[in-house]
Amino acid sequence: MFNLTRRHMIAATAGALATITTTRIATAQQQSAATDGGEGPFKLPSLPYGYDALEAAIDTDTMHLHHDKHHAAYVANLNAAAKQSPQIADHPMEHLLANLDQVPDVVRTTVRNNLGGHVNHSMFWEIMGGTGTAPAGEAAAAIERDFGGLDQLKTAFNTTGAKIFGSGWVFVTVTQEGKLGIEARPNQDTPLMEGKRVLFGNDVWEHSYYLRYQNRRADYLSAWWTVVNWTKIDERYAAARQGKLTI
Repeated sequence: MFNLTRRHMIAATAGALATITTTRIATAQQQSAATDGGEGPFKLPSLPYGYDALEAAIDTDTMHLHHDKHHAAYVANLNAAAKQSPQIADHPMEHLLANLDQVPDVVRTTVRNNLGGHVNHSMFWEIMGGTGTAPAGEAAAAIERDFGGLDQLKTAFNTTGAKIFGSGWVFVTVTQEGKLGIEARPNQDTPLMEGKRVLFGNDVWEHSYYLRYQNRRADYLSAWWTVVNWTKIDERYAAARQGKLTI
């Protein structure tokens, strides 16, 4: 048998506590990295409102998971890709997406999926947080001209979103001349990949709505309009007309 003295027992206990503390610190660091996207040139944007601000359409738990886990994972994957190919951080994100054929083969798929996810979600957080009131300004006039009114836009947008098979996005695109259109994309693809500009869009991946709506995507699409921020959308429309809209 081992003969443990009091000194040995104290030393063993101290060692065990040190190991536990070190493990907890490492775990906390890993959790922090998972939440903020880790270190690197790509950054997870903060939400411009509280996690509970969109409760009229999107529950708080979904917002935590969507922003802190899903979006953060895209950013973390991008930062990992940037360690392999640092040059991907040297270009504006919209330029990188429009020129994926110039991205190194070793990280091209990672960039397509995760940079697409990063820009899509960065836009998504920006254009929500409102009360869903009617649009105003030049964006309202464009909606009337190109869709026949807000109700017609909602119907066409929701129908397009509901028809997406599996995961994807539905977007309203805008040209520099101010022309609007509706386009769908699978996965984390974006019209930016064809050099187009996005006025706004909605995420129809299941992680966006499943906790509250389960398989009722149409209900989510309908409710989503109650949290749209038309002021931000009008600002994006003006930026597009000025050639200043990026992502």
